[in-house]
Amino acid sequence: MGIIEKLRLDNKKAFVTGGARGIGYNIAIALAEAGADVAIVDMDEKTARESAEKIAASTGRKTIAIRADVTSKAEVDGMIDGVLKAFGRIDAAFCNAGICMNIPAEEMTLEDWNKVIAINLTGVFLTAQAAGKVMIRQGGGSIINTASMSAHIVNVPQPQCSYNASKAGVIQLTKSLAVEWALKQVRVNCISPGYIGTDLILNSELLKPLIEQWNAMSPVKRMGRPEELQAIAVYLAGDSSAFTTGSDFVIDGAFTCI
Repeated sequence: MGIIEKLRLDNKKAFVTGGARGIGYNIAIALAEAGADVAIVDMDEKTARESAEKIAASTGRKTIAIRADVTSKAEVDGMIDGVLKAFGRIDAAFCNAGICMNIPAEEMTLEDWNKVIAINLTGVFLTAQAAGKVMIRQGGGSIINTASMSAHIVNVPQPQCSYNASKAGVIQLTKSLAVEWALKQVRVNCISPGYIGTDLILNSELLKPLIEQWNAMSPVKRMGRPEELQAIAVYLAGDSSAFTTGSDFVIDGAFTCI
């Protein structure tokens, strides 16, 4: 079997949290184009349904939408049940849902802090834990978490200590789960994107001055495109990455090198 065939995800079953738009949506497209059936998991059920319909129409793969709040164990467990009911198994779980709040540390309330940590870190744990239990029972699987280059650097000029701390936690959580589940054939990796030009970011008048600063600082002088994260997600979701676990893949146009 050649490398292209090994990268195929034919008949794999996957879900993507935060999959209705942006990075998650582009990852879901890639998994479906590679042959997987995909569940789009998001708080925005309407957009998730629309996104699932688009992916199904363009790829011919079974694509469903499920509403779930990743900070709620009950809703995460319900989402897993929904995926199993639709697909029968879970081969790849992309734990991607997250938020960022730009608030100076001295002004940040405990409520603000807890919200970011709850979604970005606790939500990844709950989702990975639930998927991991299924994968252990079925004999294996791949979990991919979205961290960030912000786990490696302190972003400027925006103040976002809660986001940076949560994403650093995602990387260490990923490594810990990878070691715990290594002999159970459950692989756990994460990707750390740099600044990615999603529609939400590019269309924000508020962020335009920041984007100019980010691009000026970047060695490649531009933001990444969501589709530039697709290849690594397909690789990690499939059997060709069988020896890859506990790794963090920084995809940032060399931003963290400076």
